[in-house]
Amino acid sequence: MRSTIFSAVAMATASAVALGVSAPATAQVRQAIAVVDIDQAIGQSSAAQTAGQQMQTTYKANIDQLNSRRTALQTDIQQKQTALQSAAQAAGENPPAATQTNLQNQYNELQRAAQEAQAELQRLEQPLQLSRAYVLEQIGAKLAEAMRSVMTKHKIDLLVKAEAAEAFAPTSDVTNLLVQEINALVPSVSITPPQGWTPGGQQQQQQGAAAPAAGATAPAAPTPAPGEGR
Repeated sequence: MRSTIFSAVAMATASAVALGVSAPATAQVRQAIAVVDIDQAIGQSSAAQTAGQQMQTTYKANIDQLNSRRTALQTDIQQKQTALQSAAQAAGENPPAATQTNLQNQYNELQRAAQEAQAELQRLEQPLQLSRAYVLEQIGAKLAEAMRSVMTKHKIDLLVKAEAAEAFAPTSDVTNLLVQEINALVPSVSITPPQGWTPGGQQQQQQGAAAPAAGATAPAAPTPAPGEGR
């Protein structure tokens, strides 16, 4: 009788192995993984959205001046570039030395104008950039806590940046959940930095995520002077 029982157990074990049935002790633990777009979450947060609206009002004079100067500077540089191109075409393939010198001087002037225009736009935009960075610093101070809260509440073991993932199902995106946590932790922020405040490296890297005010676009770089690079 005993040998019969052992034989039955052995046969049952062999059948389980053949069928790929694993014993409970060897069951695998599933790891919960999710992806998140941090910049999008910050930009969609209530604090950032409200700050963007406030900046449009508080810095309206700066924004209007910035847009006006940007348009004027771009027009001036485009005119200079068009004049240089026309002069180069009129000079032909092998212009005299004096003409080449004149063309080079025009090109140098175009480069100088473009650099000065870019510097001026950066100066005009500085108050807006500083305000954006301050908004980001306040939200960023609670960002790690917000992500930990998302992971804890939804039993997530690993949170991956969306841009680092090759592919993922929409259901694994927890960006909206992160927005909710940011809203709870940072319902509002100030857009006015304290006197003497300067942004840190982290804020400069995330600058594009803040609620947008009118930004400066540098005028297009001038084309190379005729004969350059040949």
